[in-house]
Amino acid sequence: MSTSLEMASGAPQVVQITRNLQHQLDSPPSIDIKAAEDCFVVDCQGNRIHFPALYGEGKAILVFVRHFLCYTCKEYVEDLAKIPQKYLKDVGVRLIVIGQSSHHHIEGFCKLTGYTCEIYVDPRRQIYKKLKMKRGETFHQAGSSPHVKSSMLIGILKSMWYAMRSPAFDFQGDPDQQGGALIVGPGDELHFGHLDSNRLDHAPINLLLQLAGVQTVDFTNEAQTIDI
Repeated sequence: MSTSLEMASGAPQVVQITRNLQHQLDSPPSIDIKAAEDCFVVDCQGNRIHFPALYGEGKAILVFVRHFLCYTCKEYVEDLAKIPQKYLKDVGVRLIVIGQSSHHHIEGFCKLTGYTCEIYVDPRRQIYKKLKMKRGETFHQAGSSPHVKSSMLIGILKSMWYAMRSPAFDFQGDPDQQGGALIVGPGDELHFGHLDSNRLDHAPINLLLQLAGVQTVDFTNEAQTIDI
C-alpha cells in the first residue's frame, strides 16, 4: 500500500508503508498526550525536565526506544543521527530520543550511535505507561525495518557484546518494553502517533520528517523510497 506525500522541498515522493502505518495516517491512534503531562524526563546530568516542556513551544518528533543495548534501536538511532541539524532548525522542529534506562547510560549510547540531538530517559517508564506503549512483542507478519541492517542473530550477538563491555552489565532498560514515535506540538496537539508492536516496527524516519515538515534524507543513496 502506498501514499504520495509532499516533501518539505516541494518534490513529490512515494512512500511505501505498512497497513498499520497507513491506518495511522488516516486515523491516529488514541494516544492521550495529556495523560503524561505530570511526568518528567531526565537528562544526561540527572536533571529532571517536565515532559510537556519538550513540545510546549514548538513541534517535536519524539522517538521512544527500547533498551539502549537493543541492536534495532542502536541502528535506528544511527540513522536518526544522519539527519542534518540544519534541516530541523530551518523549520523549528526538535528531534528528541527518549529511552528508559538510567541517565548514566545516555553518554555511552550517544557515543555508540553518533547521535548528537536531544536525548533523555524515563527510567521508571512512567511516560511509556501513561501513553500505553506495548510490553512484549506481536508480529502480525514478517516484518523488517529500512533502518535495521543486522540480522536477528548478528544483532543479538552485538547486543550481548555491548552489554559485556558496559560498566554495569544490564540491558539498560526493560527488554520487554516497546517504543514508539510521536509528532507533537506546539502544546498538546498530536499530529502523528505510532506505537511499536515489536522491535522492528519502527516508523520510517523519512515518514516522520515529511509529516513534521522537515526535509527528508537519502539513507540509501538511491531513490527515496521506503519499503517495509
